[in-house]
Amino acid sequence: MASRDFHLQMQGYGLTTANIFYGLPDHPRIIQSYIWQEYDLHPHFPELRKFLDFWTRSLDGPLHGVTVAHAQLITPAEMRLVDGEFHVH
Repeated sequence: MASRDFHLQMQGYGLTTANIFYGLPDHPRIIQSYIWQEYDLHPHFPELRKFLDFWTRSLDGPLHGVTVAHAQLITPAEMRLVDGEFHVH
């Protein structure tokens, strides 16, 4: 059985990494960094938006900025059918 990650990649999801910069509630001039990584859909990033909505609703550290990197891990050119099975031992 294929993994959840593989199924998501076959549906067009790619690995998304967000570097989230936020201010500390007690020290607003200090900016911290949090790395978030999940499979998400480019260009609208619904999973990242859901996480950032949760952040602004539930956490005290105000968001300062977000940098996003996205990689489509499986592309159609990398998938090919095999015409046979190979057995070793």
